[in-house]
Amino acid sequence: MSIIVPQQDQKALIDPQVQRILDFLDHVGLPSDNIIAQQSERNIIGNNLPTYIQSLDPEVKRDARYLSKFVIGAGFGLFDYSLNAIWNEVILDLRKKAIAYGVDIFFDSAVGGGKTREFYKNEEDLASLKDAVLLDTCRKLELISDTTYKKLKHILDMRNDIGISHPTNYTINAFELLGWLQTCIQDVLNDRPTEAALQVQAFIKNLKTHQAPIDSTTQKTIESKISELASHHVASILRTAFGMYVAPETDIQVRKNISIIAPTLWNNCTDEPKYKLGIILEGYNTNLYKEKYGLGEQFFEVVNGNPFRSTNERIIIVDTLLDQLLEKHNGWDNFHHEAPVADSLSSYIQDQNDIVVNNVEKLVKATMICRIGRGVSYCNGVSPRGKPYYENILSQLGDKYAPIAMAVLTHYEIQQKLTIPICRVQAKATLEIIRQGVVNERLAECLDYLIARIESNEKCVTDKAFKALASQYIN
Repeated sequence: MSIIVPQQDQKALIDPQVQRILDFLDHVGLPSDNIIAQQSERNIIGNNLPTYIQSLDPEVKRDARYLSKFVIGAGFGLFDYSLNAIWNEVILDLRKKAIAYGVDIFFDSAVGGGKTREFYKNEEDLASLKDAVLLDTCRKLELISDTTYKKLKHILDMRNDIGISHPTNYTINAFELLGWLQTCIQDVLNDRPTEAALQVQAFIKNLKTHQAPIDSTTQKTIESKISELASHHVASILRTAFGMYVAPETDIQVRKNISIIAPTLWNNCTDEPKYKLGIILEGYNTNLYKEKYGLGEQFFEVVNGNPFRSTNERIIIVDTLLDQLLEKHNGWDNFHHEAPVADSLSSYIQDQNDIVVNNVEKLVKATMICRIGRGVSYCNGVSPRGKPYYENILSQLGDKYAPIAMAVLTHYEIQQKLTIPICRVQAKATLEIIRQGVVNERLAECLDYLIARIESNEKCVTDKAFKALASQYIN
């Protein structure tokens, strides 16, 4: 609760020197109200500030010009100027923390990837970050604690709302100003990053410069340490490692070392940063960064991360792979040539969520064609090396996509295969694999119907009884 002092009493509380300044403002036609704090507030500063400054370490005070500006501003009653002086020093210190941590990691976390990231390369670019972004990133990387972050966020809000550049009728009181000064000095200017943050900084620095191969003992030690880190630290290292891997100027051995530890980083990271890397990779392709895009594809293969690539990319890539798979299946020496394509295809379909609706029918049909096989006696007509990949994909269909698998049995290409006894045997095995992933009792009954009959009757999928049984799911 504030007490409103009449204008004549306010002037009585202000010393003659300050009054002359206010009179001058009035004389030249400038506003003079709410510019200088009342004498009572300045007295609080005068009684408390010297004691606090004397308690500070001489090392802290030696080059603390911001404190000199703070004292002058507070002494004259310009509290918003003092707040601005201390806040500017906080920002400079946070930038120093970012530089010590590593600007590459800091920018990766602050602005992410994509085109924007290209404009943030060195220490000078830290000045382009808004104070709020700088503050948020420092908290995320544990350069400041959560409690300090909350305090600074409040000070930033107050500085923005009642600062010199903002018109306002609110006046900062002396105790608020002293409290903010103490927070800035003790919690930021005299604070150091956490041990975990320093470990991450050291790890990234060493990874960039370590041009000798990582041996198995070192690898195990690194993997153990990574598994102990907080997820946001792992995400920071993963983003930076990816950026180093795709940089054309990165040393070949450094890239090999990254490929050794990248799977562990990937497996210990949450999904959101992985999807963001997928978006970054698509951006390389869209913006014609061919070399970066090629290296990025390598990285995703190393970490088995293809399901985390962007939806648009996966639709196009999977569609292309399906065309290649069918071409190899119908071509010469298909047993040998199918497998590499099936391997690539399977890397995009690790669980049901990885199946994109846009090409699900084509995926199911092509996979079933290859799993049913060519109908020859050798290996029962199915590529031995491709078979595990086909079965892995088909096992992911579940209740959601099992109806599509039953429906494609009516397609001309598969009906032609089912005229061959060996293909009917393989079709039964294919349906049994799909059946294992089904929970819905009606769908299970439909599959059991086909499994029981398809060896002897390739047309069972068009039986009147089956149509009635599956009418809720297949039109």
